[in-house]
Amino acid sequence: MTLNDLYTTLLDRKIHPKPGSYTNSLFDSGLPRIAQKVGEEGTEVVVAALSQDNARLVEEIADLTYHVLVLMAAKGLSPQDVLDELARRHK
Repeated sequence: MTLNDLYTTLLDRKIHPKPGSYTNSLFDSGLPRIAQKVGEEGTEVVVAALSQDNARLVEEIADLTYHVLVLMAAKGLSPQDVLDELARRHK
């Protein structure tokens, strides 16, 4: 699976809600809750990096990545927008 695959799935859930979907529960709860989850997951990445093994760190980075992509979908941003910004900075 690529980030674009995951992002496409998230957009599909946003447009075609699926009952019981965690993703839809985030979209339904609104931007403040989504942003809060990004903050929580970011903190968990820091804790894992400093005090846990790499397997746990990977799990936390995956959680953070997922929630960041949900935030991006909620705000109408795409992974390409981020890649474009990184490319701009690299010049």
